[in-house]
Amino acid sequence: MIFEGLAEKLQNTFKKLKGKGKLSQSDVEEAMREVRVALLEADVNYRVVKDFVKKVKERAVGQEVLESLTPGQHVVKIVNDELIELMGGTQSKINISSKPPTVLMLVGLQGAGKTTTAGKLANVMRKQGRSPLLVAGDIYRPAAIKQLQVLGSQLNIPVYTLGDKTNPVDITRGALEHAHSHGNDMIIIDTAGRLHINEELMQELKNIKSSVHPHEILFVMDATIGQDAVNVAKTFDEQLGIDGVIMTKLDGDTRGGAALSVKAVTGKPIKFAGMGEKLDALEPFHPDRMASRILGMGDVLSLIEKAQSTMDAQKAQELQKKILSQDYSLQDFMEQMEQVRSMGPLDQIIGMIPGLGQHKQLKDLKGSIDEKEFAHMKAIIQSMTVKERKDPRIIKDSRKKRIARGSGAKVSDINRLLKQFEETKKMMKQLTGMEKNIKKGGGFKLPFLK
Repeated sequence: MIFEGLAEKLQNTFKKLKGKGKLSQSDVEEAMREVRVALLEADVNYRVVKDFVKKVKERAVGQEVLESLTPGQHVVKIVNDELIELMGGTQSKINISSKPPTVLMLVGLQGAGKTTTAGKLANVMRKQGRSPLLVAGDIYRPAAIKQLQVLGSQLNIPVYTLGDKTNPVDITRGALEHAHSHGNDMIIIDTAGRLHINEELMQELKNIKSSVHPHEILFVMDATIGQDAVNVAKTFDEQLGIDGVIMTKLDGDTRGGAALSVKAVTGKPIKFAGMGEKLDALEPFHPDRMASRILGMGDVLSLIEKAQSTMDAQKAQELQKKILSQDYSLQDFMEQMEQVRSMGPLDQIIGMIPGLGQHKQLKDLKGSIDEKEFAHMKAIIQSMTVKERKDPRIIKDSRKKRIARGSGAKVSDINRLLKQFEETKKMMKQLTGMEKNIKKGGGFKLPFLK
């Protein structure tokens, strides 16, 4: 899970503060030492950590905080505010030109995921009502043009290419003319990368820049590389000038140091974050929502947006009724998992629900289910009779052996599934109770309990 190690350490640190009736200056200093270590272990830039801790400490030892009735919560709010500021303050959007087409140029090292990101970004822009044109400007990497064409075909988005024998500058010029004549109001240029920065690469990118005058140059950064990627972003900005960052593989970065450092080091905001391999797994980057997730406060708005775009509201309502009437079956369990799975990886979804990131049952559950595991579970449930799915209590030894034979599983797999089902059933009761409490307070409804 994104920021998993950092989130756990920070949340544990603040639990200690919340347990105290009143804070002393030494309490705050001890907490800040733990925050400093947690950030450094998360691979956050040393100078960034130093400045961050200094700012928090200056605000946290103020009279207003130390004499507050809830000083622990005060400190958490200060850290939350400073984390938001560290990651850019507010969401930074793409600047759309008043005179179409808007030209976006993606740059970065080879392997960062520029080509796939170009396709994902085009998909995002089309959902916003734009008519994007993808431009195959990487003529060096084998199959780069073909990869972009395949992505374009999958998304039904046009791809402009003149092959791998034409100069990238001529390709981008041609793409501009093509966009004007075909009504494309956005051009997304996929450029070449190298394994490292060199003069040849930079000169080519500068030539493209001076030729088509992109409205935004976006640096595509692999989050899992950490501080090395941040340093590369800084060099690209110094030599080429970038307007923002698209962070890829953020879902695979458990430390999060790059995401917390890049704005402070380069001065450029993160505009989008890649949260998975699927072509719809590129999300606008919201500093306030990400800070909330790090501190265990969830990300309710993103959760609702995902639910609204992917889930069947009628099915979710029927599911809630079944949970409330204690009629929750294995068939419901399977359908529910399919709905939640359509929203993205389970650990990301759980991390968006306030207070549940550290919930033991949920941590066990999310750690045990992946794509293959889900297909396996589905095969087992589909090998059961309607009666067995409705009332799993009747599944004894002979039935387990029959189900195992029918699904190609082992009896131990059947036992594990039944145990997961019972744990989920308990968890759903707890979430239903939580949903009722939130509803009374006028808050959100959990998307799978509408």
